[in-house]
Amino acid sequence: MFDFFKKKDNQNKETQQNEEKPKSFWHFSFDGLKKTISNTTQNLVENVVSSVEEEEEFDDFILDDMEDLLIKADLGVNLASSITDKLRKQTKVKPSQIKMFLKDEFSEILKSAGSSALNINENGLSIFFITGVNGAGKTTLIAKLANNFRLSGKKVLLAAGDTFRAAAEEQLDIWAQRAQVDIYRKDGIDSAAVVFDAIKKAQNENYDILLIDTAGRLHNKKNLMEELNKVKSVIDKLAPGCLTESMLVLDANTGQNGLSQAKLFSECVNLTSVALTKLDGSAKGGIIIAIAKEFNLPVKLIGVGEKIDDLKLFNPDDFINALFEKK
Repeated sequence: MFDFFKKKDNQNKETQQNEEKPKSFWHFSFDGLKKTISNTTQNLVENVVSSVEEEEEFDDFILDDMEDLLIKADLGVNLASSITDKLRKQTKVKPSQIKMFLKDEFSEILKSAGSSALNINENGLSIFFITGVNGAGKTTLIAKLANNFRLSGKKVLLAAGDTFRAAAEEQLDIWAQRAQVDIYRKDGIDSAAVVFDAIKKAQNENYDILLIDTAGRLHNKKNLMEELNKVKSVIDKLAPGCLTESMLVLDANTGQNGLSQAKLFSECVNLTSVALTKLDGSAKGGIIIAIAKEFNLPVKLIGVGEKIDDLKLFNPDDFINALFEKK
């Protein structure tokens, strides 16, 4: 009898432990994703489909209008033109089939950009080099990422590498406290020196994850590029093989401006992925597909709210299905 209650107690503990596993923090429900991108669905799919599907055949006027709608939906000029040109050169796909055609096109683009899984060294230090313009939500994304890693059982250190923006270190420090992770900061000095010391600390104290914040000011492109290159060189020399993600943070609301930001940071560092913040409520989520096509970069993280656990892993299949599923 007592064994029964003991077994029951163990089962309750196992259930509680399972509920606390990182999946509940990292992963996003399909219904939640669908609600988050509902404005993008209207802008990118429903507006385009409704303008075309009742027509009998494609012609130049219909395709020109469709191209304009795709550009307005933040696919970018190149991708919008590529899609409509493909329709111009074929006769099999009818306007009534446009929804399935777009779904297949978008799915193939995201697949071609590479895996959306985060790259992590399971048996050593993983360094995440986080870049992006000021105001994109870079610092808060770092904190949310740190929180999820901590909940996954990782030992996490933040490096306050944005040493020039007013109050950047203080902001990151506050978020580090909320996420219950450690931070290395040295205000007002060269960011590469901060990163150097942070890497040493991470190596000596057996941290699993080092998240590096960086400056994102654009008023002097040359200085920005030099600084990011310098930090990247420090990482490569001091911790070869440990840089697992060089991630660009984009604000979903910037739309097509995200393409120019991606171009700039691609010139500065060898980007491996994109994180899209403020996706909740945005109608400009089509930038996910544009970035994948233009720069062959997978989106790996999406910000879906302001709370510390409102950072989710991006799933391309779920995104496409949510984008095209009827209300």
